[in-house]
Amino acid sequence: MVDGDAIFYRATLGEAARLPALQGRQDADVCVVGGGFAGLNTALGLCERGMREVVVLEAERIGHGASGRNGGFVFSGFSRGEADLLRELGPVRAKALHAGTVAAVDLIRARCQRHAIDCDLVDEGVIWANWFRDPAALHARQRLLSEHFGVEWQWIPRPRMRELLDTDRYADGLFEPNAFHFHPLKYAQGVAAAAITLGARIHESTPAIALARDGAGWCVRTPEGEVRARQVVLACGGYLAGLRREVDAAVLPIATYVMVTAPLGERLSSVLRTRAAVYDTRFAFDYYRPLPDTRLLWGGRISVLDRSPAQVQRLLQGDLARVYPQLADARIDFAWSGLMSYARHEMPQIAQVESGLWVAQAFGGHGVAPTTFAGEVLAAAIAEGDTRWRGFADYGLVSALKPAGFLGAQMTYWWLQMRDAFRDLHGGARGG
Repeated sequence: MVDGDAIFYRATLGEAARLPALQGRQDADVCVVGGGFAGLNTALGLCERGMREVVVLEAERIGHGASGRNGGFVFSGFSRGEADLLRELGPVRAKALHAGTVAAVDLIRARCQRHAIDCDLVDEGVIWANWFRDPAALHARQRLLSEHFGVEWQWIPRPRMRELLDTDRYADGLFEPNAFHFHPLKYAQGVAAAAITLGARIHESTPAIALARDGAGWCVRTPEGEVRARQVVLACGGYLAGLRREVDAAVLPIATYVMVTAPLGERLSSVLRTRAAVYDTRFAFDYYRPLPDTRLLWGGRISVLDRSPAQVQRLLQGDLARVYPQLADARIDFAWSGLMSYARHEMPQIAQVESGLWVAQAFGGHGVAPTTFAGEVLAAAIAEGDTRWRGFADYGLVSALKPAGFLGAQMTYWWLQMRDAFRDLHGGARGG
């Protein structure tokens, strides 16, 4: 049984010197609040565009929130499905937004090489495994991606799925070749180091406690100092800063759960005969991937409850045994939860709240590539006057209707899980 908040990524990060807390006053062109992927990518993007007076404030440690707790999947798209984007935005705008996430996957890969970021990157793609017998959903998505988004996912027939994944829980699947998985906290640390090398100043253990207008710019106060900046970016994710009511009110902090087994040795390769990461077609899907030291990382569930490590282990170990009963007795060394920020419209909120005040949040459970896209969009907007951020205008700061929104979200999740269970029970599940 795991003990305490045992986060595998933090435990395997190695020596990472704590960055100094902010003391006194600093002046900057841009102050970024939040040291997760969205904030760090914005800072690095600004520095790469020649801006050097960039300050990042992180209340805890770099990657403390969802950026250092997620499954480590790097693939294209948003939490909102491609068919919904196509219907809501039309083919040109939908393709442009989706293409931004495809480019972000390539940019993450390139930054790992350019900045020599050692983040256990496994460039072996991602499998979308069909939990149900009916292949219609897979055919429809494969066709939609090809015809409207210029993205080709490869069909995996059922016999090949059984060769790759030793379970009878899946039918066929789709393979996304331009995808990979990695150690997200090592990557976050690498992005921070790259930004610092280019001139950014990053401060850990420095919560932003107040935000106010300061002439034409802004003043961000911290417990022992302040930053006066021409522009401010709020990128706090599910760990809300409480600086602007309409920003915090627009998202629900929702939990997801992850655990990591002890090293499995040859048991892992006997079950997973692929180095690809895997997730399935249900609403509250399982997601998992093999780690370099033969551990298995397993995640899943969506809830408004931020559960304890022991509770997370109990839930996820049952899910693992359901798919791979041969691993039911695997020892669990790490289990944790993390808060993601969700919007009612299931899309990132990337916007200018008012002159010089920007927001990047609500990346949901699909955030590694979109946060990189957001960083590029905001950096280009601030440094170059680029207007691509307006492509997200249809998905603004819509109220999450808290606290009733939490109940509504949980009831929606339960209903969707019941729908999947009904399909599973009445012939929708895969045949052995």
